[in-house]
This record gives sequence, structure tokens and C-alpha cells, in this order.
Amino acid sequence: MSIIKKIIKYLIIVTGLGLGIACWFIFTLFAKTDVSNEPDYYPFKSVEAKTKYLEYYKYRSQDWPVPSEVRIVETSYGKTYIRISGDEGNKPLVLLPSTNATSLIWGVNIEALSKYFRVYAIDNIYDVGCSVNIKNIDQPEDMVEWLDELFEEIFAEEKINLLGMSFGGWLTSQYTLKNPDRLDKAIWICPAATLYNFPSEWAWRGIISAIPHRFFVKKFMVEWLFNDLQNSENPKDLQLLDTLVEDAIMGMKCFTFRMPITPTVLTNSELGSIQTPTLLLIGENEKLYSSLKAVDRVKSINKTIKTVIIPNAGHDLIFVQPEIVNEKIIKFISD
Repeated sequence: MSIIKKIIKYLIIVTGLGLGIACWFIFTLFAKTDVSNEPDYYPFKSVEAKTKYLEYYKYRSQDWPVPSEVRIVETSYGKTYIRISGDEGNKPLVLLPSTNATSLIWGVNIEALSKYFRVYAIDNIYDVGCSVNIKNIDQPEDMVEWLDELFEEIFAEEKINLLGMSFGGWLTSQYTLKNPDRLDKAIWICPAATLYNFPSEWAWRGIISAIPHRFFVKKFMVEWLFNDLQNSENPKDLQLLDTLVEDAIMGMKCFTFRMPITPTVLTNSELGSIQTPTLLLIGENEKLYSSLKAVDRVKSINKTIKTVIIPNAGHDLIFVQPEIVNEKIIKFISD
């Protein structure tokens, strides 16, 4: 009996320590930091982490399949890194990536898009990549203001076409609401939240996949969200999946944690007020919400928004169905 008591006591102590460490870790994640007090290597964890990530980023950039130029634009929020492809005389198309991703996620789309548009692929100011914020970003309005400053610097009074995927899709919807006069057309690709709240499954998967190890990131988040890519029989698709996982791991290991901006759901009034020509692309197997319900909600509230459900795809539609996605984008902007 004494042995059993000792084992139980030991388990209680270990469990208590584990919970204490977990609580401390969560507290540190949610604690706000003052960017002005951060070291020179911010937003990286260290000088070594910065060097490692930038070398990786340079290596990954070699996969960009078309000629490009890089431009770094200063705003009051910091410097923004932009990869530009396509002829100068073409219509401008700005691409916003998903969270924990960079401009390089558009590698499978850029060859087609740059034939028709002057494409500006952006590294978000408050995420991984080569953009760096120099002041705190705490709310959606900060991201919208950053974009507006950026567009004012690049395009002056010229109207642009704005396209975003996932978090970038949500950000595109927010910019569409606040600054419709700056846009010619807007495209939301599998926008995070925006139409429906995140499912509970996303929450626990997000917590587990925050562990910076390939197994947790791949098994609990990437393979779930990108299930069609995972099940592809094309070796190039599986190689792309591995690259996306490696991108995520590298970002998690090298960047300091910054409390993310949580995408919100548009109210009926907000959704109904949008007059900017808008295209919504959703994969039929989307995991963040039902593609059918999302399209039904849009159609019932705002019939001016064009909706398309992409077959045999989920949140990975730009990767697993690039030809269809590219064709829809090109036709919508060109019409």
C-alpha cells in the first residue's frame, strides 16, 4: 500500500509541475510585448535564428519560377518586403498570404498570374518572412492601416486588385470594407473566419501543432487542412506538402512568438454593404466551415459577390487545383 501511495504522490507532483509549466507557457504567449524594447534582431529569437531563417528564405526563393524583383517599402508600421513579377504595363494584382506563410506560397500560381498582371506578392508585416514591424499591431484596424499606407506608397491613386488566401482572404475582406475606393476588384480565397467562426476542432489542433516539431505540425494541422494535397498521387504535390511543413517549422523555430490577430466574422450588415466586385473561392472540402453553407450565406445576403466552389480541394485549393484557381482569378479580373 505504501508503494501505491508513493506512486500516486509522485504522479500528483509530476502532474502539478506539468500543469504549472503549461500555464506559464500559455501566460508568456498571451503577454503583450513592447516592440520598442525588443532587440535589434527582432522579430527573430536571436541573431543566429535570424541568420538561419534568412538563409533558408533565400534558398526557398530559388524556386520562384519567373523573373522577379524585390522591393522593400517603409511605412509607419515598419518595412514591408514585396516580390514583384510581371510586366509593368499590366494591371496590378496584390497577393496576401495565409498566416505563418510568406509570399513564396504563390510559387505554383505566379507563372500563370504574372502573364496577365503585374503581381505584388507580399510578406505580411506581422508574420514570418522578411517584413518587420516596428510598432505594436494589436487589432485588425492596424493591419488595414498598414496596407493602406503600403498601397499609397506603391500605387498612389491607382486602383488595385487585391487577393488573399486564408488569413490574407480575411484581411482582404477587411480592407474591402474600409477602403473600397482603392480597389478595382477583390478576391477572397478560403478566407479564415469571415463567413463563419472557427470550428472547435481547429482550436485543439492549433494548440497541439504549436509544438515546433514536424510530427505535430504535419499530423495535427497541415494534413488536416491540406487533406486533398496529402492524398494526392502526384509526387510533386507530396513534395510541396513537405516544403510547406518545413516552411512552417522554420518560422516557428526562428521567430519570436507574437500574439496573432484573430480573424473575425463579417456581420450581415458588413457583408451586405460590400459593393466592390468580389470573387469568393472555396474548396468543396474546406475544413474551417462548410463550403455550401458559406456560399449560401453570401448568396442570401449579397448577390453581387460571385462565388465558386473548387472541386477536389479544401483549404489547399491554390496548391492542389492551381489551374482551376488561376483560370478563375484571371477571368474575373480581366472581364
